[in-house]
Parts: sequence; C-alpha cells; structure tokens
Amino acid sequence: MEHVLPPAEELARLDRELAELDARRAQLLTRRAWLLAALRPPAPSAAPGWNPSAWGAPGTGRPDAPARPWGLVPPKSPSAPRGAQNVLLTLGGLLLTIAAIAFTLVSWGSMGIGGRSAVLALVTAGALAAPAVLLKRGLTATAEALTALALVLTLLDAYAVHAVAAPDTDGLGFTAVAAAVLAALWTGYGLALGRLHLPLPAAVVLGQWPLLFGAWAAGAPASVVGWALLATAVLDGAIALWGRGTGARVTACVGGSVMGASALLVGLTQSVTASGPLGALAPGALLLTAAAAALAGAWRAPRGVARAGGVVAGLAVVAAVGGVPAAALPEGWRVLAYISAALALTAVVRTGLPGNAALGVLVASAAVVAGALVGALPGLAAVLLGPVTLLPDAWAGPEEGFRAALGSTLPWRELRAAPVVLAVTAALLGSAYRWWPSWVRIAEPLIAREAPGSGAGAAAGAPAAAAPGTGAPWYAGGPAGAPWYTGGASAARGRPSAAALRGAAGAAATVLGWGALLLAGAVLDVPYAVAVGGETVLVAGLLALAVHGTDGGRDGSAAVRGTALVVAPAGAVSAGLLSLASERASYAVFGALAALFAGAAVRARGGVPRAVFAVAATAGCTVLTGFAGRSLGLAPHEAAPLVLLVPALTVLLGAGLRRDPVAAPVELTGALGALVAVGLAVPDAPFLALVLALCGVLAAGAAVRPERRPVAGHLAAGLFVLATWVRLGASEVSFPEAYTLPVTVPALVVGFLRRRKDPEASSWTAYGPGLAVTLLPSLAVAWTDPDWRRPLLLGVAALVITLLGARHRLQALLLLGGAVLALDGLHELAPYVVQVTGALPRWLPPALAGLLLLVVGATYEQRLRDARRLKDALGRMR
Repeated sequence: MEHVLPPAEELARLDRELAELDARRAQLLTRRAWLLAALRPPAPSAAPGWNPSAWGAPGTGRPDAPARPWGLVPPKSPSAPRGAQNVLLTLGGLLLTIAAIAFTLVSWGSMGIGGRSAVLALVTAGALAAPAVLLKRGLTATAEALTALALVLTLLDAYAVHAVAAPDTDGLGFTAVAAAVLAALWTGYGLALGRLHLPLPAAVVLGQWPLLFGAWAAGAPASVVGWALLATAVLDGAIALWGRGTGARVTACVGGSVMGASALLVGLTQSVTASGPLGALAPGALLLTAAAAALAGAWRAPRGVARAGGVVAGLAVVAAVGGVPAAALPEGWRVLAYISAALALTAVVRTGLPGNAALGVLVASAAVVAGALVGALPGLAAVLLGPVTLLPDAWAGPEEGFRAALGSTLPWRELRAAPVVLAVTAALLGSAYRWWPSWVRIAEPLIAREAPGSGAGAAAGAPAAAAPGTGAPWYAGGPAGAPWYTGGASAARGRPSAAALRGAAGAAATVLGWGALLLAGAVLDVPYAVAVGGETVLVAGLLALAVHGTDGGRDGSAAVRGTALVVAPAGAVSAGLLSLASERASYAVFGALAALFAGAAVRARGGVPRAVFAVAATAGCTVLTGFAGRSLGLAPHEAAPLVLLVPALTVLLGAGLRRDPVAAPVELTGALGALVAVGLAVPDAPFLALVLALCGVLAAGAAVRPERRPVAGHLAAGLFVLATWVRLGASEVSFPEAYTLPVTVPALVVGFLRRRKDPEASSWTAYGPGLAVTLLPSLAVAWTDPDWRRPLLLGVAALVITLLGARHRLQALLLLGGAVLALDGLHELAPYVVQVTGALPRWLPPALAGLLLLVVGATYEQRLRDARRLKDALGRMR
C-alpha cells in the first residue's frame, strides 16, 4: 500500500527539489558561458603580453565578451618558484658549514702553523668577499647563504684562536672580547653591504654578551652584573629606535627586553633582600636608572610599546622608592612602603610625560595596589569561611577570641598590614566616588595627552585630534556635549561612561571597606562578643546603604546600592555562622538579622531589593524555628513540625500580599523551609507522614487563591496521597488495596459524573487521582511481593484500564494503565531476562544494540513521523 505524505510535508519536499534544480541550472549556465568565451578568438587590439581574460576580465577589444570564471585560466609563471632556490641554497650553506666545523675540530691538528693560518685566512676572506661580488650580479639569495657561512666561520676562527693562540686565557673573558670584536666586525660589514639582511641582526646578537661575560669574568658582584645588563638593554633600545633595518631593530627590541628584565630582576632581588635602608640604595639606583631608560624609550615609541615602557618604569620606581623604607620596617608592614610609592606615582598625571607612557605608569601603580589587595585575600577568606568549622560543634560554648572561633592557622602577624591596605584603598576609591568632578579636573591633562594624535610621534604642544564632524577635541564629545568622563551625553564611542566609572569606584570602596573592618577584627583578635556584634552592625550598615542610597544613575549610586544588596546577605551568612559557637549569640544574631532584613524589605524601593530582603528575613526565621527545636531537646524528626511554622506564615503572608512582587519569592522560600522539614522527618516514617500531610494542608491553603490553584492544588493532592502511602508503609500494611479501593471507587464515580456533565473535562482531572491512589501503591508492593497472585491481578487490572483508555480515547487511563502494565511485566520477566542474558555470548548484546541503532537510523524519518503521529494522537485524547 503506497504511503501518502501529508500536504505540508509534500509541499516542503517539492520546494527542496525545485531549489536543487535551480542551483543545478545556474551551474550549467555558468559553464556554458565560459565555454562560449573559450571558443571565441582573442581580441586583436589587446596589447602584447597582456591577457586580461586570463584573470576573468573581458578583453579590451570586446567589451561585451563574457568574463571567464576566476581561477580557470591562471597566469603562467615566468620563472621557476623561488622556494626551490631557497631550499637548494639553504642545503648548500648547511653542508659547507658542517664541513667547516668538521675541518676545524678534526683536521686542524694535522696541519702546521702556516697551513692553519693560510687556510683560515683564505676561507674566511673568501666567504666575506664573495657576497659583495654576488650582490653586484644580482644573486642576493646566494649572497645571503654565503654570509651565513661567513658568520659561522668567524665564530670558528674565534674558537680556533682561543684553542691555539691563547689556551690559558680565561674562557669568559676571551668570549667577551671575541663577542665585542665580532659585533663590531659584523656591524661594519652590514653597513657596508646594506642589501644583506643577516649581518646587522647577527651583530646585535653578538653585542648582548661582551659586558655580561666581562662582568662575570672579573668576578663582579651582582650589582655590577645588573648594571652590565642594563647598559646592554639601553644599547639595544637605542638600536631599536634608530637602528638600520627591520631585522636589526626587532632583534634589538627582543634582546633589550630580555636584558632589561634581567637587570630589573637583579635589582629587585637585591632591594628585597637588603639588610637595611642603606643597603637598598644601590639597587634602588639601578632600578631608577632602568625606569628612566624605559621612559626615554617610551617617549618616542609607538602607542603599545610606550604603554609597556610606562608600566615597566612605574614598577621599577615603586620597587626602588619603596624598597628603601621597606628595608627598615618589620616583615608584615613592608607592603605599606610599596603602596605609598605606588600611590605617589599618580602625580604623573600633572607632568609633561606623553599620554601613553603616563597611562602605563598609572597601570603599574594600579597593579601594585591590586597585588597588595590579592595578598589580603587569604585573611579575608578565613574570616568569611572560617566559621563553617563551627557547624559540627554548634553551641559548644563561646570562644575566647575572634581567631579561635575562626579555627584558622594563618600567620596573622604577617597580615597586620592587610586591613590598612584595604582601608587606604577603600578611602581613595570612596573619595573618587564622592568628589568625582574634582578627580576629573586633576586627570584632565592626562586624558587630553592620551587623545588620538597626541601620543608618541605627535608634535609637542600640538592640539588633540578633533572628533569626527566637530571642531572640539575627541575627549570633549563635540561642541554641544560635555566630556565623556564627566558624564556628558556625547560620550566618546567605545569608552565607559562617567556614571559607570564612578559607580565602579563606589562599589569597590564599599566591598573593600567592609573587608577592612572584618579583617581588622581578626588581626587584632577582638573578643568573640565584639566580633559577632561588629559583623551584625556591618550588615545593618550595608542594609542602610542599600535602602537609603541616593537615587539616580548618572552619579553611579545604583552600582553602590547593588553592591550593598549583594554583600549584605553574604555578611549575614558569615555573622550567622560565627554566632553558632554560642546559643545566646545564635538567637541574638539571627533574630537581629531577621528583623533587619524584614525592616529593609518594608523600607526598600524596587521589586528586586524587596524580594532579596524578604527572602533573607524568611530564611532567618526558619533557622530560628530550628534553634527552638534544639533548645527544647527535640530530635530532628520531632522538630520538623515546628519548622513548618514559617511556611505556614508565608502562606498567610502571600494571601495578604496577593499580586505584590514579593509574594512569590517569600512563598518559595517558605516552600524550601517545608522541604527542610521533610528532610528532617525522613528518619522516622510516622513523623514523615505527619509532615507530608501538614505540607499538603499548607499547599491546599495556598490553592484557595486563584493564581496559585493550578500548581498548589496538584501539589496538595500529591502530598496527601504520598502521606497516605508513607503512613501505610510505616504501619507495615501488606494489603494496601483494603485502604485504597474504598477511596478509588468513589473517586472514579465522581469522575464519571463529572465527565457526563462536562465531556470536555480532562481525564486526568476526572480519573487520574482515583486510579493513582490504588495502582501506584499496588505496584510498589508487587515489586517486593514474591508471590505471583498480586502481580497477575495488577497486570490484568492495568490491561483492562489500558484497553478502556484506548477504546474511549482517555489519556489518563491509557498512560497510567500502560505504565503500570509495563512495569509489572518488567518485574515478572526480569529474572528470566537475567538468565537469558547470562547464557548469551558477551558480544551478542552489543551487536543487537548496534543492529537496532542501524535499523532506527535507516528508518529515521519514518520513525520520526510515527512519533509525531503518536504525539498528535495522544494530544487529541481527553
């Protein structure tokens, strides 16, 4: 029988086939046009040697000629590829180099003094002279290959001279002298033969070692080695700025970076390990000189390099200036010296330094402060997370001090400066947030210098580039707008708004100030009561900031309020955990927190803040009910009904709030509290049944409201049924049908009458609860019943229900009966399936599974259509 597709699927198939035919027709027409163009004779007016049609353009003699497709007739190469030539030259130079090395190392000893000198002079002179001749003949690649050979020969000459003429000379000293001589030789050679690319980069590489090896050979101290490295880096910087050739400049840039970083590392190591302020002066001078060299290079460098130079210079200045007082401070306070030096760097905004370099210096200052803040994170994490250790031994008794309650083994003496770092940074950011216009006026010269066209390479004193279409500088946002950094409407494109920057400063100040106060208590090891009370007071302050913060978004206050909204619950959790050491403290702290959050929920404006505060208050009240159960000496399952007091209050509160946005979050929090109560009652089945029934009552109470009825009504029915099952199981009832059938029969009768009165009523509403009351408990008992009668009767009943559902097109009967029948049959067949599976070869189940997947994959479209038809058929049922 031929299968007829539905009209929609047949139409889609026809559209796909027509699209394929159109694509094929376009391809054939393109090929036909190209063939016609190929059969036409070439235009006589075309210039000799010029074939425009070879690149797809029509000939000049026939403007109407169709263009050839791109790439069908590529131009012929007039000469052999240069890649093969380069490979041959490279292999030839490599072979000559290997031969020279072998001759020097192996055959050198078999010749006399004259022969040695003659061979070295002849080969080296020839290798150095040949590139000049080859360049005159235009053989540049060959000249480059011989130049590489000459470079290796000069290195071998130096080795030979040391081995024969000066064998007793110190190796490092001779290497330093040889590197200097070879660097000078190759510099002159590269300048004389400017068309060669190798000599000047080779001279730069050789020039990295004379000063360093000379210092090592002389047994100089580390400071002298640092100066040698810095001098080499300065020379590299000069070559990178004014050198000849891209290769030499890039090589010098890389070498200068490595040597400069090494010099900075030497200076920083000596500064940190100095025994006193006087001992830190010498490495400080090295670091300051390196900073000056970096700024000098940044003055003329491109934007990215100038900013990197500014960063390096800023870090070097901080290490140099801060290292002197740090050497005189105790171990835990040295970070303050570096923080002070980093903050002093902000004065660069009022100097004449180029904008990009000054911006790099400010980045270095911020990096030092950020590093100090990272160093304070372990202590802050211990303060916030340390009270978690009190959970297993709650109410064991008040601790003597804050640190003992935290249970942390951190070296608190080394963290003495951490609260000061946090407080100073918070104060600076807070002042920036409070007096933002004044800070902008201070930074305005730097912003103007950092404008496009005012960086490196711009003329000194030249005005900043104007914004497109305006006559005003880019940072002014046009003549009709205020500058972007002051919050003007004509902000520069791609830059953060002033409100965002100001809000970020205020938010960071809020978090850092809160952390400074918390960490100060731990560092000072205040008494336990002071610590608990202080954390609670901090939460109150954050709530006040979140509730009574200034309105408006242009001044960044929205970010501050949002930060306080997030930090306040985190602080409440930390304070609550810390209070678990004492029973009185627990009641006092959680009571105060619940009251504070409830008051904030009443006074706050906006749906999200009110919801967050209300949820926190509800959670605090739930914890208090748990404390009450423990104070009364109740077991966890006995305290479960007491925990349901808060969910009951949330149901009443939700009924009073109605459509208020806070109602749903509060009720959901109460539902989570009810779930906690169920978890507490799990060890005791009778109490579990009681708690489930009480939860059903609460859900039924919520279902009285029309907006909660669709969810709460079904939940209440399910909870009541589940409570019944648990109660029957707790009573060790082996024949649940005696209790469920008296409920099922009236329920089915009521459902039948409902369907007669309203044929459109769902079968799930009419018959679902009545059938589930009997089928599901019977199925649970049948799975643990060793006898065959119950499974047989259950299977027959499920089969009848399934057939009735299919006959009368009732979805609830079909699905419930089918599911119970399938599970019952699976239970009965499971032992035989296990036996058969054990008797089969182990390769057979995977093979059958693979075959099944192949069959399904081969008929995927048909199976998909069958699934859609089944879904539609089920959807049409009631």
